[in-house]
Amino acid sequence: MGGSALVTKSGDRKHAPTGSQPWLHQTGAEIQQFGTVRQFPVGLSHDTRMYSCERLNQVLADTQILYGLYKKHHWLMRGPTFYQLHLLLDKHAGEQVALIDTIAERIQTLGGIAVGDPRHVAEITTVPRPPDGAEEVPAMISRLLEAHETILNSCHDAAARADEMGDDGTNDLLVSEVIRTGELQAWFLAEHLVDTPLVRA
Repeated sequence: MGGSALVTKSGDRKHAPTGSQPWLHQTGAEIQQFGTVRQFPVGLSHDTRMYSCERLNQVLADTQILYGLYKKHHWLMRGPTFYQLHLLLDKHAGEQVALIDTIAERIQTLGGIAVGDPRHVAEITTVPRPPDGAEEVPAMISRLLEAHETILNSCHDAAARADEMGDDGTNDLLVSEVIRTGELQAWFLAEHLVDTPLVRA
């Protein structure tokens, strides 16, 4: 009655303690590789779920980078519209966080592995890396718009293909949540780059 066996860092097998002390520094085997899917009874073929997971992981990686850009530019915003843009970018960042979780859970629902480690995300994203320092405000807004367009282009293509393959859930997620959120956010950003008088025509 010694409890389940655990593998310590040194490779020794020991039984789990019955007290309150946690067993730290444990290691274990990787039980599912990235890029594979488990069989779930969701009414979709293995190939369909593989394809959707691959496309969703690309959108997930790019969306995590977009979230990071929003937070970076939220912190670095400056100038006469600082307050409005500071708040707007943080609002958009929060909406992207919600999308990140939804996309990741869809991948898991299909039996896949959602990309989560930021170092892995950086390896597969298609969104260009910004300078480490601060850019001028119009350049920061333009960079966000370009990241949105990258994701939207990918989502339109992936949604159409998911529809063809009968993956209604992935199609709905991409269209109803990722695309509609991204389009609305892009509109709000783009209107800040219009050179129009505020007081007199």
